[in-house]
Amino acid sequence: MALKIGDLLMRENLITKEQLDKALETQRQVGGKLGSTLVRLGYVSEEDITSVLSRQYGYPSINLSLFEIDPSVIKILPPETAMKYQVIPINKTGGTLTIAMADPTNLFAIEDIKFMLNYNVEPVVASESAIRASLDKYYGTSTDLEVKKVLDKVALAEESNVEVMDAEQEQIDLESLTKASEDAPVIQLVNLILTDALKRGASDIHIEPFEREFRVRYRIDGILYVVMNPPMRMRDSITNRVKILAKMDIAEKRLPQDGRIKMKAKKDNRLKEIDLRVSCLPTLFGEKIVMRLLDKENLKLDMTKLGFEPESLRKFEHAVTKPYGMVLVTGPTGSGKTNTLYSAISRINTTETNIMTAEDPVEYNMVGINQVQMKDQIGLNFAAALRSFLRQDPNIVLVGEIRDFETAEIAVKAALTGHLVLSTLHTNDAPSTISRLMNMGIEPFLVATSVLLIAAQRLIRRLCARCKEEVYTPPQALIDIGFTPEEARIIRTYRPKGCHDCNNTGYRGRVALFEVMEISDDIRDLILVGASAMEIRKKSVEEGMITLRGSGLAKIRDGMTSIEEVLRETVR
Repeated sequence: MALKIGDLLMRENLITKEQLDKALETQRQVGGKLGSTLVRLGYVSEEDITSVLSRQYGYPSINLSLFEIDPSVIKILPPETAMKYQVIPINKTGGTLTIAMADPTNLFAIEDIKFMLNYNVEPVVASESAIRASLDKYYGTSTDLEVKKVLDKVALAEESNVEVMDAEQEQIDLESLTKASEDAPVIQLVNLILTDALKRGASDIHIEPFEREFRVRYRIDGILYVVMNPPMRMRDSITNRVKILAKMDIAEKRLPQDGRIKMKAKKDNRLKEIDLRVSCLPTLFGEKIVMRLLDKENLKLDMTKLGFEPESLRKFEHAVTKPYGMVLVTGPTGSGKTNTLYSAISRINTTETNIMTAEDPVEYNMVGINQVQMKDQIGLNFAAALRSFLRQDPNIVLVGEIRDFETAEIAVKAALTGHLVLSTLHTNDAPSTISRLMNMGIEPFLVATSVLLIAAQRLIRRLCARCKEEVYTPPQALIDIGFTPEEARIIRTYRPKGCHDCNNTGYRGRVALFEVMEISDDIRDLILVGASAMEIRKKSVEEGMITLRGSGLAKIRDGMTSIEEVLRETVR
């Protein structure tokens, strides 16, 4: 079909010879069907391909999104066959089954279905994305099918030979625990959970036991989704399997534990090495496990792609290239602070500089940078590491987080004695960081003289570029969220719709909002006289600071995100 569809589209003047050659070259590099490649490159739409195939082969075309299929018709074709050939049964009349397919020239698929079901098969043409969406809707995803197969094996297998002991019993049969966690179905299911999370672009996996439910959730683009509910009797086996992989003590069920898993998995036909940071916490009904997926390819080290507005980026780059002083990145857990700091140090990482980092944990290994993992249980905390760093002749010091007075005091002294210090704090915005440091016990004159710049940030979801749709928003509503009356009249706003590419969420990927406050002479004076965060904010805005809400409005203006996302993460 690949060459035929290209020739057909050229014959109808929908693409040029150069575009076809470019698409064939792209197809050779990344694989996939030629039709999908042409659509991805923006040369044609799926509707163009469907229309051409319909006219050429005399089959009617159908818009599956407007077609509700009878569940009894869906049951006729096994899900494995529907997934294999990417077809969907849509109607049965007597001995004739009508199937929708993107490639009506696939005679092998038609003949195989005829032979298998003993029906006369009539194809109609539909777009690839519509067929994928219908397969997900009526059969579940291919991962759901794999899960079902694994769970079927579990159902056929004998009951676990691990005996559940009473709370009072302290003796644990380690041999039984290990044996149960190494049963084939358990291993398959855990592997499936890990690889599926990677395919779906999840940042975290939550395995959670409750009184009558055992569930697995993925955090995708900051939002948690339930993906499966394994049988309750597999709870301990799955938990122990993960603990064994993370090199934790499976006999210890009363205390929290941390571990790490290194795995190799295929994604986009490439073998990737993924690190998983594993945390195990005893709860009322068993141990909850959270795994953070650390994929180095997702680490954006190009600061221009993080979401900075041009003026904010200029200020941030200027601050991190200074020889001494303190640059702070603030925001809640999971707001991308680590990514911003890594981007900053990769920007200034040269053979002439000695960069030392104290992290808890070290999330990504970076070449040319001395990274130290904190170990509180032996006394290696941020303050102890920072003291040691100052005897190691550093130029740049990165402290994972300023949590207490001791760490803050050493960091400030380092910034005042010729070192560039980068660190993070948990505050709501940039101006309130000043108050936070002083509340920790740092004198105002030390804060004023050491801090160069504070960047507050949040992560919001990007609209899926493939399916986002324009929506009318009343001008007054736009004015209420912060746009000027002139902007409100001309701005185009978008909302999420949902398609196969974005798992029907309408969002794909995330972008950061930044509030960058440079410590000018006027702001220094305000800090020295003990001004409030509100006064510092007012002065910063007068000097041109773009607030978190302002950064969000810029993303709405560019069609990058929806109004709901910005309102969820920012205040005026």
